[in-house]
Amino acid sequence: MTGYDHVDRALLSALAADPRATVVALAERLRMSRNTVQARMARLEASGAFLSFERSIDPSPLGYPLEAFVAVHARQKVLSEVVVALAAIPEVIQAHGLSGQIDLLVRVVCRDAHDLFRIDEEILAIEGVERTETSLAMGELIPYRLGPLLDRSG
Repeated sequence: MTGYDHVDRALLSALAADPRATVVALAERLRMSRNTVQARMARLEASGAFLSFERSIDPSPLGYPLEAFVAVHARQKVLSEVVVALAAIPEVIQAHGLSGQIDLLVRVVCRDAHDLFRIDEEILAIEGVERTETSLAMGELIPYRLGPLLDRSG
């Protein structure tokens, strides 16, 4: 899907505001028929408009109260193998490939500083990882959001 019309944007904005809203609730809120909302949702989903439907779960009650970002510098020729090895580490909850000085930005959760040191050692032990730089997350200041973009006229 290359763009959204005003109905798609209204629907997406309503979903951004209330991700758990039912089709009926969205239809009422947007003053549309349930069938229209359902058809639009199906079309948006089929086009790949929605990212993962996995619930965001707080890792703290699981025993992982700390979060860190690990900048990984790796050999380019084995980058895909490094990613496979990273995915095998349960504490790795997200990773992004980057351009520039850093090859991968890896988000990890840990129990404490000693656990973070262990995880960093595990990442460094991956064949192709040259070095890492680890920063402890102090708190999420702006959560993932698209509402402001959807609300922008255009």
